[in-house]
Amino acid sequence: MILGIPKETASGERRMAVSPETIGRLKGKGFSVLVQAGAGLGASIIDSDLAAAGAEIAADAASLYAKADIVAKIQPPTTAEADLLKEGATLVSLLRVYENRPLLERLGQRKVTSYALELVPRITRAQSMDILSSQANLAGYKAVLIAADAYTGLFPMLMTAAGTVRAARVLVIGAGVAGLQAIATARRLGAVVSAFDIRAAVKDQVKSLGAEFVEIDLGIKDGEGKGGYARELNDEERKRQVELLGEVVKKQDIVITTAAVPGRPAPKLISAAAARGMKPGSVIVDLAAESGGNCELTRPDETIREGETTIIGTFNLPSLVAREATNLFARNVMNFLFNLQTEPGTIAMKSDDEIVKGSLVTHAGRIVHPTLTK
Repeated sequence: MILGIPKETASGERRMAVSPETIGRLKGKGFSVLVQAGAGLGASIIDSDLAAAGAEIAADAASLYAKADIVAKIQPPTTAEADLLKEGATLVSLLRVYENRPLLERLGQRKVTSYALELVPRITRAQSMDILSSQANLAGYKAVLIAADAYTGLFPMLMTAAGTVRAARVLVIGAGVAGLQAIATARRLGAVVSAFDIRAAVKDQVKSLGAEFVEIDLGIKDGEGKGGYARELNDEERKRQVELLGEVVKKQDIVITTAAVPGRPAPKLISAAAARGMKPGSVIVDLAAESGGNCELTRPDETIREGETTIIGTFNLPSLVAREATNLFARNVMNFLFNLQTEPGTIAMKSDDEIVKGSLVTHAGRIVHPTLTK
């Protein structure tokens, strides 16, 4: 079967769904790999390196889609790209299923078997296919570097002949994959780091990285919900969380927010008053900006200044470290395809496989994922 890798067309997307390393491994499993010319340039991967790894280079998107039995992408296809897919082809990509119903219906009409990589279940066997974790790790790292660049002070304490420079105080809200990487990166840069999460289970992980765990009394025993994510709070709990967290936020130089709920708007954790009440020169980097933001003042994909606080809502931080993001994403895609493989170079929809059941969105002309058919 021919695996096609088109050039991403979404604004600001520099990653691609294959790498020179994975091309060789895919070919070793019997796949042919076809890559659109220039697809890797945003990640500093040139066509000659892809060809040397064993890929064939397609001149344009139309010729690639016409040949590809399987298409792997980063971002969801546009309607025009969906129409280029061969009828009965397989698509492996982020699909943002709760936001893209018309696209899913179009894929169904085209009889495309589509898999949403963001829906891969969080089980041990699927860890090597988990694009959310691999990319969140990079986002947490990059968020701290962006904050350090915007901050007018320094992260580490410095002892100089002219006096002492105090260390920056950094608060990370949400101790998932992105949050834990943000904690580790801020600590490596020398900041005094604290973190907040309503899930009691992450306290030891936060402390193991050398950060202080901020405990706020919300009147609940534990905030962990289904799938290991933070559960949704009721109105009273949410109000108390915002009020108490606001007092902590005001003492910080930098706040990194990472709290997101799949398929829902991001919870508002930082009030406008708390953001404006931070020390002059403070910075908020809101990793949940794409789903509405954790700060009331965040503007999607913008950097703004409110009072003396800089609030950064830049989208798609993994794309800002596109080479390594591509390498990790490509390995996730490769492992996902290997899981579908039935014989060399061939894949099939394994209806009894837990990973397939969790990520399969369209098949045989219709939308089949249970959360989308209710």
